[in-house]
Amino acid sequence: MEEEKKAVATLRYARISSRKVKIVADLIRGKNVDEALAIVKFTPKASSDIIEKLLKSAMANAENNHDMKSENLYIAEIYANQGPTLKRIRPAAKGSASRIRKRTSHITIVLKERN
Repeated sequence: MEEEKKAVATLRYARISSRKVKIVADLIRGKNVDEALAIVKFTPKASSDIIEKLLKSAMANAENNHDMKSENLYIAEIYANQGPTLKRIRPAAKGSASRIRKRTSHITIVLKERN
């Protein structure tokens, strides 16, 4: 049995919450690459620019490293895991301080070819 080809692109430590990334990721999971690019381009979310760039990177990996045809590619997997949280302090009333959590995420896109 021959192994199925797949192309992977990963962005680590993206300065956006994984919860915000998952909204756009759910829209394009399982779609063809061209359709996914169109959806991401016209989705007014903060994560759509990041995902668009990562998707183009995954396409380039597929074509150049794995000899896959771009018209047959689809998004087999896309997920965003939580990265480390940057903890900052903000002054609050009465001499106290409140925590600011700047969340990061690790985003992964896996492309495969349709037969």
